[in-house]
Amino acid sequence: MERGFWEKLNKPIFALAPMADVTDATFRQIIAQYGKPDVMWTEFVSCDGLCSAGRKNLLIDLKYSEAERPIVAQFFGATPKNFYICAKLAVELGFDGIDINMGCPDKNVVKQGAGAGLIRTPKLAQEIIYETKRGAGKLPVSVKTRAGDIENTISKWLLYLLETNPVAITIHARTRKELSLVPARWDIISEAVKINREYYGLTKEKTLILGNGDVKNLEEAEERIMEIGADGIMFGRGIFGNPFLFNKKNRKISIEEKLRVMIEHTKLFQKMFFNKKEERWIKNFDIMKKHYKAYMQGFDGAKELRVKCMEAKNADEVEKIIMNFKTLNKSKFI
Repeated sequence: MERGFWEKLNKPIFALAPMADVTDATFRQIIAQYGKPDVMWTEFVSCDGLCSAGRKNLLIDLKYSEAERPIVAQFFGATPKNFYICAKLAVELGFDGIDINMGCPDKNVVKQGAGAGLIRTPKLAQEIIYETKRGAGKLPVSVKTRAGDIENTISKWLLYLLETNPVAITIHARTRKELSLVPARWDIISEAVKINREYYGLTKEKTLILGNGDVKNLEEAEERIMEIGADGIMFGRGIFGNPFLFNKKNRKISIEEKLRVMIEHTKLFQKMFFNKKEERWIKNFDIMKKHYKAYMQGFDGAKELRVKCMEAKNADEVEKIIMNFKTLNKSKFI
């Protein structure tokens, strides 16, 4: 198996989860600046879309900066030949690795037979991994998946994946049906670690197993690692409003600093996703506003401030609203 950058990472590995309309290039740049994880994923991008006339519009989702390395391109779909084409594109674009989404529970994605829908068709899933590897050349190929479709079938499903020797498998500790409606079941990750060890036996180059689900901070992640023996943890929702999550200094972040970074994040979003020449948003500004509730909480006046920012139409308006709030609430920022 091609291991690429993975073999250079120290364990435990702390990774940033790919989340649609959340972990775009702007947020990843902010995270890289204030608390960089060991490895980052792009948002998931449709292989079918990239192999169609809509390719140009989707390439924005594969934009990244050098500060984000190692950076992994994540693709979803159900057509093996398109994964081969997209893997070659990832090589061309200079990514450090490729990840195949086999865990997204979104109904529209599953309806295509993609994402978590691939758990139902393990032979197709294998073919997709092989075709991705064929197109990837020396780039390492990994998989992100779930414990099963309707019920936990990790003991069978994981073996199909291990047969293809991906460099890493990230397992979300819930089934497709469970979405995020029940607590993550970390005993499933423990089971996966055991299966992985038994599958490879004394072989040195084992597939890495990363766990995912409900981990809020680095301290909790380290506890999980100690409990289950996984190679790493992937963080998802814990990153909302907290680009300092991976900062190992564990310093307390002030309200003022959070709001300053929020403004910086908003300005970067506008710089990257607003086309000045055509005077239009490449990505809807409302996507940026998804972060505001997380950035603005835990202090007096947070709700009112949030409401005002949600009405803003651009970064300048957001900055003005925050600065006015700071002027009227000086005592909070002393």
